[in-house]
Amino acid sequence: MMKFLQILTIKPWLAPSVEMSPPNISAIVIDETADNSGPGKTALKFFLAIVTLLFFLITITFLSRSQYPDFHALAGEPWLPFTKPIQLWINSSCLLLASISLQIAVSLAKQNKTKSTEALVLLASLCSIFFVLGQIIVWQQLSQAGFYVYSDPANSYFYLYTGLHGLHLLGGLVALFLVSYQFFQQKKPLNVSKNLSLCALYWHYLLLIWLFLFALLTATPDTYKTIALICGF
Repeated sequence: MMKFLQILTIKPWLAPSVEMSPPNISAIVIDETADNSGPGKTALKFFLAIVTLLFFLITITFLSRSQYPDFHALAGEPWLPFTKPIQLWINSSCLLLASISLQIAVSLAKQNKTKSTEALVLLASLCSIFFVLGQIIVWQQLSQAGFYVYSDPANSYFYLYTGLHGLHLLGGLVALFLVSYQFFQQKKPLNVSKNLSLCALYWHYLLLIWLFLFALLTATPDTYKTIALICGF
């Protein structure tokens, strides 16, 4: 009965009395390996959701615009540049290798394998740079062949899509450089594995977006017509 009355008289909104027994200091341990990437991962997912919405809205306008008579697809006929997009396949391979390298680097960083992590992060960075350079080469090839940005709506969308994707990749490279700098300063892969895993997640996302754009931009007019009918355009 006394215990029940004591429970009823507890005032949880008041600070505990100093006379209470002190906390067990030995139980307070800072776990350096705790997952501190929660807020960062949430922020990254929110950012990716916004980027996804941006590309989705542009794709809606792209599919609608593809049904106008002045829209000429960049693939389908033998003389069109993306009927056999060899350079785009090469670029896609570079981005795929970068994504895989970062994922393996995260696993090795958690095992504190310094040299291997360094090599894979460097490989991912180089492959990403090669991807951007490859996209610039495609722009130059299109321009030399007369497919200018304002000469056709399909051309304009290609430059818009690849330009936006390239800017997001360059932003990712800046983040990866900062993580790499932190890693090279500490020489402890485990301490930066959480941030490195966020970079890997971002690269996986960029790869998925690029594969979608690759399939969309190299599709034939019949494919655009079919998709537009399904979407109700």
